[in-house]
Amino acid sequence: MRTLFHSSVFALLAGLAFVATAHAQGNANGNANGNANGNANGNGNGGGGGGIGAAGVIIDPNSGVLKFRVYEDPNGQLAFRRKAEAMARLPGNLVQQAPLRKVSLNKLEAAIAARAANGQQPTDEMKYLAGLTRAQYVFFYPETNDVVIAGPAEGFMADASGRVIGMNTGRAILELQDLVVALRAFAPGGRATPVLGCSIDPTPEGLAGLQKYFAGFRGKMPQGPGVEQRIAGEAAQALGLQNVTVRGISPKTHFAQVLVEADYRMKLIGIGLENPPVRIQSFPQLATGNSANGMARWFFVPNYECVKVTEDELAMELVGDGVELVGEDEVVQADGSRIGSGGQNKGSKLFCQQFTKNYPQLAARSPVYAQLRNLIDMSVLSAFIQKQDYYKKCGWKMEFFADEKKFPVETFETPKQVETACNVYKKGNSTSWPIGGGVEVHATRALETDKRIHDDGGKLQTLRGKVTTDKLAENQWWWD
Repeated sequence: MRTLFHSSVFALLAGLAFVATAHAQGNANGNANGNANGNANGNGNGGGGGGIGAAGVIIDPNSGVLKFRVYEDPNGQLAFRRKAEAMARLPGNLVQQAPLRKVSLNKLEAAIAARAANGQQPTDEMKYLAGLTRAQYVFFYPETNDVVIAGPAEGFMADASGRVIGMNTGRAILELQDLVVALRAFAPGGRATPVLGCSIDPTPEGLAGLQKYFAGFRGKMPQGPGVEQRIAGEAAQALGLQNVTVRGISPKTHFAQVLVEADYRMKLIGIGLENPPVRIQSFPQLATGNSANGMARWFFVPNYECVKVTEDELAMELVGDGVELVGEDEVVQADGSRIGSGGQNKGSKLFCQQFTKNYPQLAARSPVYAQLRNLIDMSVLSAFIQKQDYYKKCGWKMEFFADEKKFPVETFETPKQVETACNVYKKGNSTSWPIGGGVEVHATRALETDKRIHDDGGKLQTLRGKVTTDKLAENQWWWD
């Protein structure tokens, strides 16, 4: 197996773009990304609810190139003002934190359809599902024909980037537009969508260009001041733009944008260009420095052993945090083609393990990862609703949510490409590792019989029994 080159520099590249201010990492000698250098987490929390800024993405409407952006709020005044405005605007019962808020999906659809018939848009409490921060349960009540999702909830506001978060915890709020995308993927009478996800990958031409660039060193690293920074920039330029692929859903949705953002920001952390708000060592810090010519690939997938179902199959609970980072290595040929190596190097494996272990803390402080978990949760819940055929059992045809003309969700710019980011580290005899990967959600796998968790002691059954739907007021679609 031929290595790309042997030198004293460890070069890492990822399919990422960002427009933040440069903050070089302490153990990095140089970094570049085509447009600007940057610490993608310059405000220290990556968009958490602490009032010190936020992070998000923008997509060039002409080119479809996705870029990272940091929104500063150094003294927290913007967050304070937005919270005060939200508390004044939202009803008092919606502002209160609730351990288990319930939302009847078919009643919600009927309420929104009624507003649309009168020329009215959905309210904020409809758009943000009454402040749910997680969809943890599905309950079906055949006696009232209600399909209910439930979970913790609180009052909500927009952060500096426009991302909607809980005003108390800073956790990402579930969005109706994302839930509708998930429901459409597992619609009444339709086939289950096999996989929902995205991938960011270099082109074969870009990988071939990168091989050619490093081959020009002839095994000897150039010397001189600033050489690492120059190599980082030239390597990123040689690899060029990387392609974004979205599967199973429309790429024009907020759902797709969150998948792509979470993927590439994970890679920023992986190559050392974003400081996560919790301790996660980057891949270069964990690597041995003896890696062969290859491509490390990291994928977000659900933790498929996460579903608890009652014996009568009228209730389902999502258990655990539901997100796992996995990896695999590929060998990159001189022509830019890739071949699976059948394994994963130690540094990559350790990075994936650390990221998965710390995911709950990361999601609590960086909302995009909570959003990703919410998307996975909503996908599994939607697959369960379809699999149990609750639609037919309660006569819910979902005619309004399923119709893009009636309820449009394909309103976002399509992410097509991202620019390459590069970080260079001193790391013995090492080679270049372009980073690829994505998000893959095979929602129906979590519902397979051998992966289900038993409702020991009937706790889930008891909880379902405590939720009543027969005393709701007319047009009431959520309650605590």
